[in-house]
Amino acid sequence: MRGTIIYAPGDIRSEERPDAAVTAPTDAVVRLSATCICGTDLWAYRGMEPIAEPRPIGHEYVGVVEQVGDGVRNVEVGQFVVGSFATSDNTCEICRAGYQSHCVHREFVGTAQAELLRVPNADGTLVAVPGPPDPDLVPHLLAASDVLGTGWFAADAAQAGPGRTVVVVGDGAVGLLGVLSAKQMGAERIIVMSRNESRQKLALGFGATDIVTERGDDGVARIKELTGGLGAHSVIEAVGTQESMAQAVRSARVGGHVGYVGISHGVELSGRELFFSGVHLHGGPAPVRRYLPDLVDRIWRREIEPGKVFDLTLPLADVAEGYRAMDERRAVKVLLQP
Repeated sequence: MRGTIIYAPGDIRSEERPDAAVTAPTDAVVRLSATCICGTDLWAYRGMEPIAEPRPIGHEYVGVVEQVGDGVRNVEVGQFVVGSFATSDNTCEICRAGYQSHCVHREFVGTAQAELLRVPNADGTLVAVPGPPDPDLVPHLLAASDVLGTGWFAADAAQAGPGRTVVVVGDGAVGLLGVLSAKQMGAERIIVMSRNESRQKLALGFGATDIVTERGDDGVARIKELTGGLGAHSVIEAVGTQESMAQAVRSARVGGHVGYVGISHGVELSGRELFFSGVHLHGGPAPVRRYLPDLVDRIWRREIEPGKVFDLTLPLADVAEGYRAMDERRAVKVLLQP
């Protein structure tokens, strides 16, 4: 099969690799219909995460089940499925509490930019759609496997809902789908912090009501100005840097909620500042599996179109160009066709 390997920062290659195969009774092998590049993949590409040796990469996927292990009961060969970047048995005590991304049997998916993918814990990880999807639904279902599920968790953790003002820090795919999620949850006002005109337009299409171009202290001041000096009820942090996290916490009002899903890189929070902020913090790796059945249903009924975040589609063989496009912010999110 063809698959993607990252050799070093800036060095991404599409190569022939051994076919994915069932290695445990609870595995399934999925022939991918679509995969993509995630903003988190760029951390390694930019040299901000170590690469000890060349390795596969990719964690977002949809496709058709091609093989199942002897212990798989919930999915069948031939079904079109959506999975998550974190596998889960969906039965342990942590999973039953709704935190499948912390399952006691969790394995992180890291080989999905390929033609075939082995999925451990298939019964608890994969969600079958009602039937073969129309081709135009595939990008939307792919978005559910990570960026929509992560944006939804961020909005949920931030307690977005009717009557609430939501601020979104980060205009990548997760932040944009945090906008969509907050809108679906009934938020009254959604303020997006963005300086990119094309992303601003997409955010407005997803339901944003205001755009703030300022950052840092100036951005916080603008949020306070727009919220009567109080700050937002709900803040989504979808970047993972020191600046973005500080901006998120300081943009929330006393008693407000910050849902943070940007993978932390060099973030340090002042205990004294948190103590006096009165802000709730909740986040981490999104339990996408918790939300997948509902999200798949909304997509299947064509209530939402999260796949609009894909603004560049390339064949898997051209994956290196996809990374360059996202790194240079020429694309929000790149869909790869195996």
